[in-house]
Amino acid sequence: MKLYDTPSELLNNLNKRGFTIGFNMYGVYCKGLDRHFKPEKFKITEFHRFDNDSDPGAQSIVYALETKDNYKGVLVDAYGMYSDPLSFEMIQKLKTH
Repeated sequence: MKLYDTPSELLNNLNKRGFTIGFNMYGVYCKGLDRHFKPEKFKITEFHRFDNDSDPGAQSIVYALETKDNYKGVLVDAYGMYSDPLSFEMIQKLKTH
């Protein structure tokens, strides 16, 4: 797996590979499609963690997601004390990666 220096470098690469939809953590919701995807309806294709020791607020994880009906997008979340609250199902899905 290629390593990226910044989240924006990774997001540009994912966009070129067709991961163009923006998801959020609330049940994996896509505002552009106005659809919620349950954890069993998508897979995590890859993920990248960005650590910034000097600024804990800049720590993030970028997930490349693909739904069972072939939508591809990204989900970006902080981790640690700045992470978004998750459902139990989402925690289980993300924990496997």
